[in-house]
Amino acid sequence: MKRIKFILFLVVILILSACGTTQTVPITGRKHNLLFSDSEILSYSSQEYSKYMQSAKKSTDATSTAMVQRVGKRLAAAVNTYLKNNNMASEIQNYSWEFNLVADKEVNAFCMPGGKIVVYEGLLPVTQNEASLAIVLGHEIAHAVAKHSAEQMSKKARQQYGTMALGTILNSAVGSGAGDLASGVAGEYFSFRNLKYSRDNESEADYMGLIFAAMAGYNPEVAVPFWKRMAEQGGSSNKNDLFSDHPSDSKRIAAIETLLPNALKYYQASGYVNNNNVVKKPTRKSIKK
Repeated sequence: MKRIKFILFLVVILILSACGTTQTVPITGRKHNLLFSDSEILSYSSQEYSKYMQSAKKSTDATSTAMVQRVGKRLAAAVNTYLKNNNMASEIQNYSWEFNLVADKEVNAFCMPGGKIVVYEGLLPVTQNEASLAIVLGHEIAHAVAKHSAEQMSKKARQQYGTMALGTILNSAVGSGAGDLASGVAGEYFSFRNLKYSRDNESEADYMGLIFAAMAGYNPEVAVPFWKRMAEQGGSSNKNDLFSDHPSDSKRIAAIETLLPNALKYYQASGYVNNNNVVKKPTRKSIKK
């Protein structure tokens, strides 16, 4: 009997391993296997986002709202350009960029799969300038571009099926197919705003976000003082999605410092100069100098 159960377990593992598609994360080149299709993720994400925005109160601060949208659109344009230039233009259809500032004092921001970004007013006193805001938005956008939601949900789906009764798993897998196998546990995890990422995903988002901000013409060097200010907010004791399953503050900052030389290359190639954290196109006069 034990031998039969073991064989069934191996069959289940093989079925789960065969499910999904292997995709490559932009910028890092890391490969991961996803059980959920883009259409599934975007459908559920859109529902979650609509529910959230119905209950949220949009900011009445016109100046700050305009800043969030300005920085966000600049980052989105840089991401789209990168995807086009690196044979990933088909990925652009998965994003419908939208940037909202909501009246909430929590120090937070999040990005839904599909490019729906929300910034809380409480974050702005910590960012202090547009370049630091770009670091945050770049980080959140990176989660969407790297499809971390689909990756985490795929892991949880596999884990849940791996711990269920072998007979139930096998019947579900054989009777429903890969798509139904994944969707059978999807409902429990499709709360994207509260989805927790692993330390590896957080570190990857830090790196990708830094590059995206630099591509958009924002000085990536502001990331270090920004994350130091974030650390002063209370770290893991603060209910803050930016700290979800995060590396320690010191390790995060140290890692970013090692990434800056590479990020600065993207910044220098962006065609922008940074003066007091305000991004400006270089003028002909400044170029001659």
